[in-house]
Amino acid sequence: MIRAYKFLIRPTVGQQQALSEMLRDHCSLYNAALQERRDAYRHPSKTTVRYGQQSAQLKDIRAFDPERQGRWSFSSQQATLRRLDKAFAAFFRRIKNGDKPGYPRFRGVKWFDTVEFPKDGDGVRWDATPHDPQTRVRFQGVGHVKVNQHRPVAGKVKTVSVKREGKRWYVILTAEQEQPEPLPATGSVIGIDLGIANFLADSNGEFVPNPRHGRTAAAKLESAQQALSRFPRVRRDKRTGNHQRAVEKVAKLHGKVRRQRLDHAHKTTLTLVREHDFIAHEDLEIRNMSRSVAPKPDPETPGVFLPNGAAAKTGLNRSIMDAGWGVFLTILTSKAESAGRVVVAVDPRNTSRTCPSCGHTAKENRPTQETFHCVSCGHRAHADTVGAINVLRAGLARREAQPA
Repeated sequence: MIRAYKFLIRPTVGQQQALSEMLRDHCSLYNAALQERRDAYRHPSKTTVRYGQQSAQLKDIRAFDPERQGRWSFSSQQATLRRLDKAFAAFFRRIKNGDKPGYPRFRGVKWFDTVEFPKDGDGVRWDATPHDPQTRVRFQGVGHVKVNQHRPVAGKVKTVSVKREGKRWYVILTAEQEQPEPLPATGSVIGIDLGIANFLADSNGEFVPNPRHGRTAAAKLESAQQALSRFPRVRRDKRTGNHQRAVEKVAKLHGKVRRQRLDHAHKTTLTLVREHDFIAHEDLEIRNMSRSVAPKPDPETPGVFLPNGAAAKTGLNRSIMDAGWGVFLTILTSKAESAGRVVVAVDPRNTSRTCPSCGHTAKENRPTQETFHCVSCGHRAHADTVGAINVLRAGLARREAQPA
């Protein structure tokens, strides 16, 4: 199996400048390759440029511009061109599926924050001993950079990436490992229902409160963004010191909220995986659930729109994104695989409207957001607990239906 590790690195001032130049030059390569593809398609011949053709040009590009392109790893530049190729593949896939296409866009320097090295030893060298305070990673054109390695890396390192997040720099490794030993069986099964009022309700009647990290930080974020909005929009190299500090403050607050969500997701999933052999959850279409409301034109008055509940939907979308369901489910699946647990996603339709006692399904069974009262048999319970019970039953039925 493949596992990823993320470590904070502590470059010197000179190394920070070299890393920034690396991102800048790879961003320039990405944009130039994108421009070549656009120009080729707009040509009357409708020529298609592919990754193989652009990769073959790298040798000439490096010879033409040795100061900027020639100093970096050849394989990392190939990875940047492959990144563009994947963006176009995703674009054409969305067109084929009838989704919103989203044509690949040019990247600004501040939006291009990652460089990948496809192989350890080719342009980068991970040289570390577990719990060694002198752990370092060597990047071509940068040198040996100190790494804050907070845990050992098991297995053989396959790829290495360097990433900038605000004013911090990280190294991300992927290592190939043997499948770990599964955790001892507990004999416990559980269904979970994700929500807004409570982050999680399980089939045993327990609840995990919603921390609402985004709402907690909303006042500070609003103040920081207002301060940033007072500065005129200028190029990055033309910003004043106060402008740059305002940008960094907003980025720092967003980064803190993101790390808080990750921490909550890791701790919650770890508890679930340790205590239960089988976990069932709803197969949520989070992207569709958080989609903006379409405008509602007034058929009698052209150019006028009728109320469509956009304000309320915006608040709901913000709460859904603040809960971080997508990150939670991704981490849950990953931890369960490592621990030898089974995770099953089931159809979420009517899970909170079906009576777990008599099986009657009706909209009237849920008179309020929290209350479940079956109109057929009179069963009463918390609506989220009922949903978790029905999710568990559907998950167990699906497991039994699967061939051995």
